[in-house]
Amino acid sequence: MKTDIEIARETSLKKIEDIANNVGIPSDEINNYGKYIAKLPLSLIDEEKVKKSNLILVTAITPTKAGIGKTTVSIGLSLGLNKIGKKAIVALREPSLGPCFGMKGGAAGGGYSQVLPMENINLHFTGDFHAITSAHNMITALLDNYIYHNRKTGLALKEVKWKRVLDVNDRSLRNIVTGLGGSANGLPAESGFDITPASEIMAILCLATDLDDLKRRVGNILLGYTYEDKPLTVNDLGIAGAITVLLKDAIQPNLVQTTENTPAIVHGGPFANIAHGCNSLVATKMALSYGDYVITEAGFGADLGAEKFYDIKCRKAGLSPKLTVIIATAQSLKLHGGVPEDKIKEQNIEGLKNGLQNLDKHIENIRRFGQNVIVTFNRFASDTDEEIALVAEHCREIGVGFCMNNVFAEGGKGAEELARLVVDTIENSPSEPLKFIYDNEDSVRTKIDKVTKQIYGAKDVAYSIIALKKIKQIESLGISHYPICIAKTQYSFSADPKAYGVAKDFDLNVRDIIINNGAEMIVVIMGDIMRMPGLPKDPHARNIDIVNGNIEGLS
Repeated sequence: MKTDIEIARETSLKKIEDIANNVGIPSDEINNYGKYIAKLPLSLIDEEKVKKSNLILVTAITPTKAGIGKTTVSIGLSLGLNKIGKKAIVALREPSLGPCFGMKGGAAGGGYSQVLPMENINLHFTGDFHAITSAHNMITALLDNYIYHNRKTGLALKEVKWKRVLDVNDRSLRNIVTGLGGSANGLPAESGFDITPASEIMAILCLATDLDDLKRRVGNILLGYTYEDKPLTVNDLGIAGAITVLLKDAIQPNLVQTTENTPAIVHGGPFANIAHGCNSLVATKMALSYGDYVITEAGFGADLGAEKFYDIKCRKAGLSPKLTVIIATAQSLKLHGGVPEDKIKEQNIEGLKNGLQNLDKHIENIRRFGQNVIVTFNRFASDTDEEIALVAEHCREIGVGFCMNNVFAEGGKGAEELARLVVDTIENSPSEPLKFIYDNEDSVRTKIDKVTKQIYGAKDVAYSIIALKKIKQIESLGISHYPICIAKTQYSFSADPKAYGVAKDFDLNVRDIIINNGAEMIVVIMGDIMRMPGLPKDPHARNIDIVNGNIEGLS
């Protein structure tokens, strides 16, 4: 089979004005970024249409390191729905340069189920990530300037809570010292970098309803504490307007197209293991304004991604999906059934059977939210008919709709059966109104308890001294009503990335808590998870090149 980038290059792209017109988006309202990309003004969102359209969440069982194909299947489902005569739009996150040049090589789908132009989407795209990085670090620079000029006054800071960000994987930047080289260069201080998808600015951009809401949230960002234990915010620096100026274009969702020339909206990119893992609220609402069926995804497995999608994004936006689709693969099932990682491409019926417990746990979790769920088996070339039949029979026995898809190899044609199952399920047994795992009024510790015990299956939760101090700060600020966003490994229900299957009788340790006062959520750091990833021994950057003007190595 041809490579992703070969398939992408052979696809005849339509002008973005035509893509917009085909779904009723006025072409004279869009802001073009070349021939095939456009920004969509927020004024195009139709709240009444949003309420009437069918929102579908695509999530997955616990993934392998190679992923499970959520983006590819999400795109493919939109293609399949359009194939059977429905008006469907897919709404996705933007790729980060860190994973593209590190582990993944790209995140725009794969095979005949891609969003295009994939080179642009995987690289600088419309500059949204760069705008977020610049806005975040502009706050850092202005904060450092404030500290420098107020070092001898009563306005000095006792504690700084704001770090720097960069959209690359660079472990050496996790912990740094700034201000060396004499007083003219600032004050020596410990600092560090997170990756841009972990930036609070990214979270704000993805949760803001409009430019005014964006400015309000930016102004409320907590930067540190004075010696009188008073919080210092961006508003206190008087720079909320200046930072918002840097984000005025970035908040507009991006319109592109698929390999079958259907519309796709790609916007925002927080990771689900260290942030809330969903594309922007405005992108989802934009898609719902022009599509009868809208497919979106949440990062990693359902425990991390879907929980945050429901408890954070849907809670904030008033959204309630009509259906949740869980992706399973033979390789992931076998990994969670005890098969060694280097053997998961080989047929192993017993291992696959054992791995079904991971699927069952995710189904159970999603049903806690009042969601109806179906399972789609994402087929790989090494999968056998016997393996697929086993998963199909298991789903039949537990009363869950099942359908194989082959979107990677066949595009929309490979998702027609899935599309029909989705439509039939929504028409005959749509999900109940969304039920949240916790209430806004619950204490922070109660919220953490409910998620960790009900969703992850933890026995107990322990807290570091730092985490307990942060909880007291949250209570003193009067923001205990914020939703929580758990940051932990994506490879297990526990904090141990090698505890495959369904971990039992484990404790979770809250190492730190980060107050995202602008994003209006509380980030709970568990285990050894890092908000600045490192690169693998053989980074994908070694495969990326430009040859005769063509980019090679992206996938």
